[in-house]
Amino acid sequence: MPQASKPNFEAAKKILTAYLENKGLRKTPERFAILEEIYTREDHFDVDELYISMKNKRYRVSRATVYNTLDVLVDCDLVTKHQFGKNLAQFEKSYGNKQHDHLICTDCHKVMEFCDPRIQSIQNMVGEMLNFSVMHHSLIFYGNCTKENCQNRKEISEEVSEGHEIRE
Repeated sequence: MPQASKPNFEAAKKILTAYLENKGLRKTPERFAILEEIYTREDHFDVDELYISMKNKRYRVSRATVYNTLDVLVDCDLVTKHQFGKNLAQFEKSYGNKQHDHLICTDCHKVMEFCDPRIQSIQNMVGEMLNFSVMHHSLIFYGNCTKENCQNRKEISEEVSEGHEIRE
């Protein structure tokens, strides 16, 4: 089982503890287990993927607890929520993650990340030009993979040929 990045996870735990105390919310073991599960991940995930992952590891959490905890983690900026096109909401850990942007394959819905310092430069320039303090941005490119041997395209075509339904 992958381990959460120790410094990021420990800092995220402190942030969550302070947030819960400040809001008068309970500090339950389930909330911290969900936080740890998220901080062991390196991918984007939806609520069901997180819930199933927790269940497979024998955590006793309800789907409602996962939903409610994600709301809390989004509110205290430990998790980022994305709405990529028509798909379900997807999430990713945010503490300790560098600014990045996304590419979404419209065939298989794979989410890829990229980082280009020129985007940060544009953000800074636009802010200066318009006397605007930009706090953050979101940039998403939608398209199709053009690699000859794209693993995701192979998986999709295999599922279609086997008669499996593709989730959108």
